[in-house]
Amino acid sequence: MSNKKVYLKAGKEESLKRFHPWVFSGAISRMEGEPEEGEIVDVYTSKKEFIACGHYQIGSIAVRVLSFVQEEINHEFWKRRLTVALDLRRSLGLVDNPLNNTYRLVHGEGDNLPGLIIDIYDRTAVMQAHSAGMHVYRMEIAEALSEVMQGMVENIYYKSETTLPFKADLGPENGFIKGGSPENIAMEYGLKFHVDWLKGQKTGFFVDQRENRHLLERYAKGRNVLNMFCYTGGFSFYAMRGEANLVHSVDSSAKAIDLTNKNVELNFPNDNRHQAFAEDAFKFLDRMGDQYDLIILDPPAFAKHRDALRNALRGYSKLNAKAFEKIKPGGILFTFSCSQVVDKKDFRNAVFTAAAQSGRSVRILHQLTQPGDHPVNIYHPEGEYLKGLVLYVE
Repeated sequence: MSNKKVYLKAGKEESLKRFHPWVFSGAISRMEGEPEEGEIVDVYTSKKEFIACGHYQIGSIAVRVLSFVQEEINHEFWKRRLTVALDLRRSLGLVDNPLNNTYRLVHGEGDNLPGLIIDIYDRTAVMQAHSAGMHVYRMEIAEALSEVMQGMVENIYYKSETTLPFKADLGPENGFIKGGSPENIAMEYGLKFHVDWLKGQKTGFFVDQRENRHLLERYAKGRNVLNMFCYTGGFSFYAMRGEANLVHSVDSSAKAIDLTNKNVELNFPNDNRHQAFAEDAFKFLDRMGDQYDLIILDPPAFAKHRDALRNALRGYSKLNAKAFEKIKPGGILFTFSCSQVVDKKDFRNAVFTAAAQSGRSVRILHQLTQPGDHPVNIYHPEGEYLKGLVLYVE
């Protein structure tokens, strides 16, 4: 084991003793050798005791921990971690399921692989690196992935151009690192959709809303549904299957609206209950009438960083206030925040504020979060990013 060494300042090993998977740059007292971005380093306490090994990176999170025991990070390591991840998804009933071939196989810290995301869409795995280390090891990971998936995955698409720290100058290029299929139709709970892994957001689809879409389907019957920030229309085609009276999808991106229309057409050809609008959310909410009795608000992250928090919370309040103002009596509101820096309490307060302004009687029916294939490592609570409320508005 000839890894370069990182020594911590006295007392700075406490969070690692509690298995938190990050070492912040401020906790480091010195380094032996000059580790390059993405290189594996061993972390020692000020008393020179080994405590962890992980990927080194320049920035506030200096080391992302791969292991708390001294071990080789090699083919066997990647295979073992990916096997554990697959077993977890199998226990959730997501693998070898004739009605579902879409799930998240690796969710970063939640699967003890910080900086790595892998989503499965039928026979294609979309792999995304959020750290220099995972980028450097992408080929080794892809190789282990092929072995672990035993023929379930034929193509591996690497999509990290927008997720890696640009300062690291890694020059990532999106593209297939194995196979290369133009076939991009996947299935979730028996509904089909096109996945845009070439140019789409995230890995091409928001896998994390699967269970929440399924819940929405149960509420849709006979209702007039408005799906705001619809992206590729996930909630819309679930609402249609739930026998909604009409479904309107709104997104500011014309490209997203195009995909929404294609996805609805894939499941409900020539169904005139659906209409889509490429328009700014707030403008649409301002001009819409009070015809909707089921509204979905699933905006992109209003806050990426702590310092944007106050503005974000104001944004959530403003957005929800519009919905409370316009929703029909007896209406149901599905409202979400996917910002990691907005915690459950903050989000709830923002929605409470909006409800209080509207003066309407509002009750919580469900408190929603991310599904089991986006697990939260108990030692890394920051991994809980998706929050949602289902509200009944009198």
